[in-house]
Amino acid sequence: MTTLFIADLHLSPLRPDITACFLRFMQEEAPMAKKLYVLGDLFEFWIGDDDNSPFNVTIKDAFKALTASGVACYFIQGNRDFLLGQRFCKETGMQLLPETAVIDLYGTPTVILHGDTLCTKDEKYQEFRRTVHQKWLQRLFHCIPLFIRKKIVSNVQNKIKQQKHFKQMEIMDVTPEEVVNVLESHHVTHMIHGHTHRPNTHKHQTNQGSATRIVLGDWYTQGSILVCNENGCELQQRSLG
Repeated sequence: MTTLFIADLHLSPLRPDITACFLRFMQEEAPMAKKLYVLGDLFEFWIGDDDNSPFNVTIKDAFKALTASGVACYFIQGNRDFLLGQRFCKETGMQLLPETAVIDLYGTPTVILHGDTLCTKDEKYQEFRRTVHQKWLQRLFHCIPLFIRKKIVSNVQNKIKQQKHFKQMEIMDVTPEEVVNVLESHHVTHMIHGHTHRPNTHKHQTNQGSATRIVLGDWYTQGSILVCNENGCELQQRSLG
């Protein structure tokens, strides 16, 4: 049986084509797998586990059906859905992992993460990340009425889009030295992450020897899935049509 990895779907009611592709994947492919890992940015933006809009309920139901069928599902928070928490996971049967985790992938210890923490050259983002990941601030945000939270998030999204136009591409990509640091600190030679929207397989040299880093693709123009089994891993695409 296979182990599947996805990230950066950015699900939103504004992109029904992406949603349809995701639901097909959940109904037709994912049930055939042993495990499914979602490495962040499942949603375009997540404002809290208490947001039970019809769209969010549809996504929750898809995961609930999958876990009920016996497929183990794991989630790592991304930069767009870092507020997704234990309530969502309890309702869907998923397991929330820490921001960096080491798994046994068919006998190969592999570190998995969303990938935003690897982009250390983007100093403004890293500063923003440190701020919004403070637990007291997140608790305070959850105390705000839902409709106000939606307005706050809408303003934040607009600012993020504006800032991206002025950032150099290399700033938004991973810092190779940080990749090596994470690999060495976890004593592994394999890494899987998303966030950068640049699907590919890279090689790095570490104190442990040659290391492999697989980057997951986004779902803006196609579905993107990493399919792994005992013979290795393959990045695959699925049509949104």
